Amino acid sequence: MNKKIADLRKSYELGELDEAAAANAPLEQFGQWFSEAQAAEVPEPNAMTLATVGADGRPSTRIVLIKDFDARGIVWYTNYHSRKGRELEAHPYAALQFHWVELERVVRIEGSVERVSEAESDNYFHSRPLDSRLGAWASPQSEVISSRAVLVANAAKAAVTHGLNPARPPHWGGFRLKPERWEFWQGRKSRLHDRLVYRLDAQGQWLRERLAP
Repeated sequence: MNKKIADLRKSYELGELDEAAAANAPLEQFGQWFSEAQAAEVPEPNAMTLATVGADGRPSTRIVLIKDFDARGIVWYTNYHSRKGRELEAHPYAALQFHWVELERVVRIEGSVERVSEAESDNYFHSRPLDSRLGAWASPQSEVISSRAVLVANAAKAAVTHGLNPARPPHWGGFRLKPERWEFWQGRKSRLHDRLVYRLDAQGQWLRERLAP
C-alpha cells in the first residue's frame, strides 16, 4: 500500500559540507561536485532546472542540459523563439538548480543571462548528432501544433532541404548565465542540512557564508 504523502520522508546521511573542506571559489566547488556526480554515475548529472520570469511577472521552470561552464558562466542551448528564449530576452535574469538525488546534493545558481557568441553556437550545433540538428529546424518550440505528425513532416522536409550538413538555424543558439550567487546544499540528518552560499561583495570578490537550513 502506498504511504500517505505526508508520511514520505528520508534521512539524509551520505555526506557533509563544512567551510574547512569547501573551496574558496564557487566555480571550483561546482567543478568538484559535478565531477563527483559523474563519477557516481548519477543519471543525467548535466540536467538542471531553469527558472525564468514572463512579462506577467510569473515564473516558469523547465529542465535543460548544461553544455559548458567556466569562469564566464553556465551555458545551455535552445530555440530563441521558445517560451524560455522569449522570457530571457525580455528579462535577462534566471536561476538554475541541479538536484543530484543519489548524492543528496543541490546546487542553486542565480545571475544575469546573455547570448553566447555566434561562433560558440555554431561550434556546438555542428557537434550535435544529425537528427538533433534537423530537429532544431523541425520544431517550432513552444508553439501549438495539431499533432506529432507535424513534427515528423517538418523533420522529413528539413532532411530534404538541408541534407547531411544543416546550418545552424538563426533562431537557435546558446545562453550563458553569469553567476552572482551560488548555493551548495548537502542533506544532513535531522533536517540540519549544510547550506553554503557564495555571493559577490562590493569589490567583486566571492564572500562565503553559512545559511540556516
